[in-house]
Amino acid sequence: MTLAAYEYTALDASGRQTKGVLEADSGRQIRQLLRDQGLVPLVVEAAAEQARRQPGLSWQWLRRGMSALDQALFTRQLATLIAAGLPIEESLKAVAQQTEKRHVSAIVMGIRSRVLEGRSLAASLADFPNTFSELYRSTVSAGEQSGHLDRVLANLADYTERMFDSRRNVEMALFYPCVLFLLALAIVGALLVYVVPDIVRVFENTGQDLPLLTAALISLSAFVRSYAWLLLAAAVGIGFFVRWLFRQPDFRLEWDRRQLATPLVRRFTRAANSARYASTLSILTQSGVPLVDAMNIAGHVVSNRWLRRRLGEATQRVSEGASLRTALDGVGHFPPMLLHMVASGEASGELDTMLGKVADYQQKELERMVTTLVRMFEPTMLLLMGGLVMLIVLAILMPILSMNQLVV
Repeated sequence: MTLAAYEYTALDASGRQTKGVLEADSGRQIRQLLRDQGLVPLVVEAAAEQARRQPGLSWQWLRRGMSALDQALFTRQLATLIAAGLPIEESLKAVAQQTEKRHVSAIVMGIRSRVLEGRSLAASLADFPNTFSELYRSTVSAGEQSGHLDRVLANLADYTERMFDSRRNVEMALFYPCVLFLLALAIVGALLVYVVPDIVRVFENTGQDLPLLTAALISLSAFVRSYAWLLLAAAVGIGFFVRWLFRQPDFRLEWDRRQLATPLVRRFTRAANSARYASTLSILTQSGVPLVDAMNIAGHVVSNRWLRRRLGEATQRVSEGASLRTALDGVGHFPPMLLHMVASGEASGELDTMLGKVADYQQKELERMVTTLVRMFEPTMLLLMGGLVMLIVLAILMPILSMNQLVV
């Protein structure tokens, strides 16, 4: 009888709840093991059965899956242990014991229980599609079939770490501008709701005609105060409507097509999708996946749906005998650098190496463009916020100066 992974909740001697993951032949044995440790079992559930029975309502660790950092760390540890000669099941057990995150440990133990049932590692990973993508599973499968799983996992670890670093760099670059934008909205909103009404009371009894700027500011402040909840509800409603709209296939396809036609947006879209496509194609071809299959998988990781459709047509042309360079050139949205390096890789027989190099180049180009845009956005936002505050101050000062002139 093979061991299975169980997640448990139990009470210790002080009445405090403790949770964890254990392996045993049955739930009964888990309960006995817990009692031997002085614990009172409350819930004992087989992770594999829970995942099969309720894939849409699975436990929290199944819904959460692994973060990008957790997956990169898992892949690197597994590659190192398998390269050291440990069997897959022992390597998985060591990785599960190494992690301090319970839901990650539960996932790894769930994978191990499937491996112990006689399934391949790739087939075991397929039971956790929210954590391990088709790219990941196909790469592992190619490594198992070629007999070089350790080397393939090492390449996959490099890929996941590179993707994590790239995503983190972009997110960190965008973090400050987003905070600055929200802060500007909060400051202007607070001035309109709390400061302007108090100033208005000063002018109400003067009987003088207010400057146009002051009158406009008073009207805007009154509107915001009177319809604040309505404005908030409208914003939420618009957000849900936009989200629904982007789920419509025809609208999303047309939106993505226009992204590739808009001058400034086109550069970002092309760089981001080119880097992702080239990186995916590189890791798959290095792992021994046939080119047509690799193109099919890599096409699905491209976020732009219009480009994804064109890549499907390119894959069809390659399957009919066309070269990769010719097929990608027909797509019409890849930078010349990528096409030239692909052609060089096909001519020299080092396509996977060239794809890796062009992927690094495109990723650096994307980060450079994001950094440039962020550096332009920061002073622009400061000027905009300063301009709005200046308008509010002028609207308040102008009637005061008019009153002083009347007194004189």
